[in-house]
Amino acid sequence: FIMINHLVHEMDVMKEFSDVYEQQYAVALFNTVRYEIEGGGGTQSQLLHRKDPLAGRFIFSGSLFQYLEENRKWRNRFVSVPNSYIISLYESKTAHERGLHPKMTINCAGYKALTSMEEYMELINASLPGITAKVGNNPFIKCATEFPLILWHPYARHHYFCVMTEKEQKKWHAVLQDCVRHTNNGLPEESTVQTPAFTDALRLHRQAKGHYGTWDMMCGQPPQILANLVMETLHPELRNVIGPRLKGKMQQKQRNWMLISDAVYKQVLTQTTGQYDALAEACEAQRVSLDARLRTDMDQIITSKEHVNNKIRALVLPKAEQLLRNSVQPYISSILEALMEPTSRGFSEVREVFFRELVEISKNSLNGGGKEKLGEHMERLSMLAFHPVKMQSSYEKVEQLNLEGLQQRFDVSSPSVFVSRAQILMREQMDNAVYTFEQLLQQSLEAQGEEDMCKNIQRCQDRVLKKYDYDSSTVRKKFFREALLQIIIPYMLQQLSPTCSPELPRFKELIFEDFSRFLLVENLFEEVVLQSVSKDIMMAVKEAAVQRRHNLYRDSIILTNSDPNLHLLGENPSVDWATKFGGDELEGSVNVGGIEGGGSGKRRRQVVSMIQLDGVPLPYESCLEVPGVELIPEEDAEMSEGLEEDMGLPEDPKSPDSVNEIRDLINPVVEMVLPVSEESQSDATNGTEPTTGIVTMEDGVHEVVTHVTTVVDDVPSKSPREKSSPQTILQQLIGSKKQEAEKVEHQQEAAIKNAIEEIEIAVQEDDSERIAEVSATNSDYESSPKPPLATDSSYSGFQSPTNEGLDEGEPQPITNSLNGEDKIIDPVEVEVLLA
Repeated sequence: FIMINHLVHEMDVMKEFSDVYEQQYAVALFNTVRYEIEGGGGTQSQLLHRKDPLAGRFIFSGSLFQYLEENRKWRNRFVSVPNSYIISLYESKTAHERGLHPKMTINCAGYKALTSMEEYMELINASLPGITAKVGNNPFIKCATEFPLILWHPYARHHYFCVMTEKEQKKWHAVLQDCVRHTNNGLPEESTVQTPAFTDALRLHRQAKGHYGTWDMMCGQPPQILANLVMETLHPELRNVIGPRLKGKMQQKQRNWMLISDAVYKQVLTQTTGQYDALAEACEAQRVSLDARLRTDMDQIITSKEHVNNKIRALVLPKAEQLLRNSVQPYISSILEALMEPTSRGFSEVREVFFRELVEISKNSLNGGGKEKLGEHMERLSMLAFHPVKMQSSYEKVEQLNLEGLQQRFDVSSPSVFVSRAQILMREQMDNAVYTFEQLLQQSLEAQGEEDMCKNIQRCQDRVLKKYDYDSSTVRKKFFREALLQIIIPYMLQQLSPTCSPELPRFKELIFEDFSRFLLVENLFEEVVLQSVSKDIMMAVKEAAVQRRHNLYRDSIILTNSDPNLHLLGENPSVDWATKFGGDELEGSVNVGGIEGGGSGKRRRQVVSMIQLDGVPLPYESCLEVPGVELIPEEDAEMSEGLEEDMGLPEDPKSPDSVNEIRDLINPVVEMVLPVSEESQSDATNGTEPTTGIVTMEDGVHEVVTHVTTVVDDVPSKSPREKSSPQTILQQLIGSKKQEAEKVEHQQEAAIKNAIEEIEIAVQEDDSERIAEVSATNSDYESSPKPPLATDSSYSGFQSPTNEGLDEGEPQPITNSLNGEDKIIDPVEVEVLLA
């Protein structure tokens, strides 16, 4: 009985939707052809747009634990996500490498990624009223660790994962959210007829059922959305019929209900997929004939539409203006401000993330990183927009969007629809900025060569950031206008329909029968309502731009074609930086999961983000890299490399090559602040051996290198991030030498002071023998070798400074006899220069 009832209900919903879709398809085709004939359009984008940025790429991969409901056990699974964002789970990494079929695939459209059992329990209890679990109880699973990851769906099967650490949980949560975000955006904007026909038909169908406003379950491809539409009414009916008949304990009731819901949803999805494909194919078959009629009678259709519009406007406009004045206008500014603040913060964070990546590239160029290092940085930059962890900070800014106080008045179920749309736009702007920078830098390198790379990077960076600011303003203003319309128009339609809808059928008589497929009074009614509120919305957004609120620009500032030569580069393919600067290409291509690479086949496969932990070995093969796939490391992994790159130091100070590199690094510093003595310089000039007892600069450098390598040898084996860098070892050496020198200098000062006091006492007592004895002792001390410099003068080449012109009781300043001149050297300055 339940299955028969379910099939009848599904057939009714799909038949009603099919009728509306066929009508809206002809209307959408009319609008598309009219736009094509009349032309027009918005402001031209300043940034270039990459058509298929993910061609031939895998997004991320790694390992985690998955709960298997079949045997109620946790198993380790290797996860791989291709450019379709469909999660594939393999039994092991080896199975993935061998191209075997995955154990399971998950389309995340309509799901929510959760990180706590408490949040999951709230959703479970709400899905089946009357069966409520105690707070803190798990429904029917016990998580293997303290860090769960749950994919929850109101109708489909739930998926349970867990990881070992909180850091890994955050990274995987960002990955799952990215999969949900991408798959939810399943309606292609390139389909200028099918997509608007589908969205309008869905909206009108739900409005006929009394459901106005936004809908959270408009997620995924059209068949998935239609399955959600069927389940929207079928699910409550099933719950009322089956819920009271469920037997067993509370956890068992919840589990059985979820299994029933998933089974029904799968069947509904199978039916909607077949029916929608047939419907779309039938409409496409009529497109050619409809298109020919439209192009022949376009002028007459437009004239007829304007005539009917005027009639409907006379009926609707007075009521709409009154509703607008009393119930809408007072709230427009509040809604706009609630949208602008978090969205603008998100776009600003996108700019900051992009800027930081360019700074890293500039630092690499300044530090002489070389072509291969530049190629690695550019490869990472090319996929920055699709890096879930690095983009997470930008997405989190928009997630703070809050419409409390406005949701009930305007029937907005939740702000998630606007949050998801803003995040998609942010990702697009980031990729446009990256692609534009790549093309500009490529053009600059071809024209000027690779000399002065840092200036070329800086010049391209400034141009791209300026264009990003313009495009960011344009995109945000368009987003604000669309969001305001999505909030206000359903509310106004809901208020006006009871009085206006009964009057609409009489306007059908004014439309010629030949044009009736392209002109529908329901659509004309909505256009009149939209026109009534559009002016106020445009003025609110324009006022915000004039006041430069949230870094918005006025439309007149944005040039329509400020850089015409740039758009000629838009047809160029993405630059393969790894091949351009990385030397020879990898032989062949890696066939992972049976999917061939895109493009010409020469481009290497690349993983945009690997979910990995720094210094935390995991016992279950977590976060392993796919062989043959170039890794883009996370931010934390880059920091350990950046320290040595900024210093210009080698990774292994113990090797002979590294000793020479350290020697080359120290030589200029020693020459600057610790020059050799005149005597040693003279010996070197004459070609003789240096005088015995005088330390040469080469000997000093050798001592530093020897000491550094000795210290490195003594360091116990640690993780890469815990090892002392050569810079740290040098600083420790300088500090120890300074402490030794200060100790000896204090002893010298005390001895001189005591000698002076003894001489003064002897003079007062007129003891000539005592005076001679003390003087001789002081003379012997002055002729003895002086203590090392307060930094590292023990290997510097300094001679003992003279005491001419100094009082006996004063400490001796550190001097340097470079070029025959005595120059006082500040030990602090020496330390700073060495550091």
